[in-house]
Amino acid sequence: MTLVRWPCPTGKPSRPSRRPWWPGRTANTAVLRDATHWDDVVTELGFEHLRRHDLRHTGLTWFADAGVPLHVLRKIAGHGSLTTTQRYLHPDADQITAAGAALSAHLMMLRAPRSLPLTAMAAV
Repeated sequence: MTLVRWPCPTGKPSRPSRRPWWPGRTANTAVLRDATHWDDVVTELGFEHLRRHDLRHTGLTWFADAGVPLHVLRKIAGHGSLTTTQRYLHPDADQITAAGAALSAHLMMLRAPRSLPLTAMAAV
């Protein structure tokens, strides 16, 4: 992405901007949807129900699946609290099943009879 200088209506020097839209327009959903032809693309792909915001949830979930810590995800998303970021994460059924299996294995280890130390075995 290149930096561009938009003319300032007050005549003061303008600062560089990364805005991909034209001067006088704000970055709202309609502007971005039109600039990216979002509706046409998702319709052609058969995902008419898909919103760009849904991709934030998907992206953050993928980051979390890759092991990125929650506090880093919060910064990436620009959230003010970890609670907000947690609402964006959606583990899949396999992850939930694996977590349950891990807990079961851990509990089985705690319940398993412990063997006697080797010194106690020698005394018998």
